[in-house]
Amino acid sequence: MSEKKANRRELLRPLHLLGIALVCGIFAAVVTLVSTGAFTSRVNASIANGTYQGLTPIVLGLVIGGGAFIVTLLIMSMLILAVDPRDYQDKTLDRPVLYDEEPDEGPASGTTDTDSSTA
Repeated sequence: MSEKKANRRELLRPLHLLGIALVCGIFAAVVTLVSTGAFTSRVNASIANGTYQGLTPIVLGLVIGGGAFIVTLLIMSMLILAVDPRDYQDKTLDRPVLYDEEPDEGPASGTTDTDSSTA
């Protein structure tokens, strides 16, 4: 009972990831359809006559779009697993969390490269 309940934003995070992956898949499918000439009369006539060789542009677009959806979803899921959100829950972040830790102190105070070269 002492655990904090998940808010609406945390509950809908998986849907956000699915939405981003879906948009990437649709984009890849549309680019494939346009580049294979799926909307041209020549390609559509050869498909209707049965003389088109290989995968039709629509099937190829679905395969490419599905592959892009799966790859995008896997990559985003692996990136989310790289960071434990509990480590950064109460902190205000002003830099990316996967960068190396910044050194606490700079070079020794009062001495710089220009000071040592003038001596």
